[in-house]
Amino acid sequence: MADTLASWRDAALLLIDHQVGTMSWVKSIPFEEMKRNALMLARTAGILKLPVVLTSSMEGHAQGPLLSELETILPTAFKSRIQRAGIVNAMNDEKFAAAVKATGRETLIVAGVTNDVCTVFPVLTLLEQGHHVLVAADAGGSPGKMADELALERMARAGATLLGTNQLLAGLAGDWSTPEGGELVAVLSQALQA
Repeated sequence: MADTLASWRDAALLLIDHQVGTMSWVKSIPFEEMKRNALMLARTAGILKLPVVLTSSMEGHAQGPLLSELETILPTAFKSRIQRAGIVNAMNDEKFAAAVKATGRETLIVAGVTNDVCTVFPVLTLLEQGHHVLVAADAGGSPGKMADELALERMARAGATLLGTNQLLAGLAGDWSTPEGGELVAVLSQALQA
C-alpha cells in the first residue's frame, strides 16, 4: 500500500501496553516525553475519528495499569481494551487480533511500550499479514538505547515506516488550516508547551 496521506487517514491506531510499570522500565527516552507522545496519538485519533485498539498485559502485576489519561481521552477504547494474560506478541492474542481485524483498516499506526518487546513482535506479524504499518517510534522506548535501535532497525528492515510523533501528526493533518488541522495544532502546541 502506498505511503500517502490518504492511506494514513484511513488507518487504525494500536496502542500497546502504555502501562505505568512497563513505561518505568524505559531508559531510551524520557518517561514524560514518551507519555506525551502516546497521549498526543490518542488525542489525534479522537479528532480524526480513527478506530483505536488498546491493549495491556498483566495489569495486576509489575506492568501496572494503563495510563489513566487514556480513559479520559478514549473512554470507549479504554473500556473495551484487550487485557492480555501475558502473551508477548499481542497479535497472538485472539481477542486483540480480532479487534485489529474488526477495524477493517489496512494501514495501522502502532505505538507500544517497550519497542524491543511489545512493539516489534506485533509489527512483524502485521507486516507478514500485508498491512502497511506506521510505527510512532517515540511514543514508546526500550530499557536501553541499543535495544531500542535494534528493534527499530528490525521493524524498518521488515518494511515498517518509522516516524516521530510530530511527523506523524503533521502527515495526518496534511493542512494545518483545516478545522481538523487546527485541532491537531492545538494538541501539538499544548503538548510541547507542557
